[in-house]
Amino acid sequence: MKLSYFPILCLLFALDIPSPVIAADDIVPFVMQLTRPGDNYGHRRALLQIDKVLDDLGEKQLKIEVVAYENGIQALLENNKETSQLVTKLANRGVTFKACRISMRAWNLQEDEFPLEIEFVPAGAPEVIRLQMLGYKYWRP
Repeated sequence: MKLSYFPILCLLFALDIPSPVIAADDIVPFVMQLTRPGDNYGHRRALLQIDKVLDDLGEKQLKIEVVAYENGIQALLENNKETSQLVTKLANRGVTFKACRISMRAWNLQEDEFPLEIEFVPAGAPEVIRLQMLGYKYWRP
């Protein structure tokens, strides 16, 4: 029995299913949860991933917010030799960084230990969920 795909193709074209192609002027928002420890350059690698994605896909195509809590809060510290320059570079490229106040209290950290580019949120996990509810896509390195 020979099966013809022509009727199926005609049906698919007739349904006019929208294409997942993103227009050039659309900005796609992403939220990155940064909670892992910095062992083996984990924080640095996560920030380098952002830098590479911005290089490849374009700063004007993406809006990236990094929410750091638990062990990830250490990545945003001004005196972190592995990440401080990357945080500044990425902030200059439009990436938003948010530090969780609960994690700050757990690690006994103060606002003045973070660079000026850092925003502060009451809690990290609810912030990640809130951004997803606003349409941000989730990205965990």
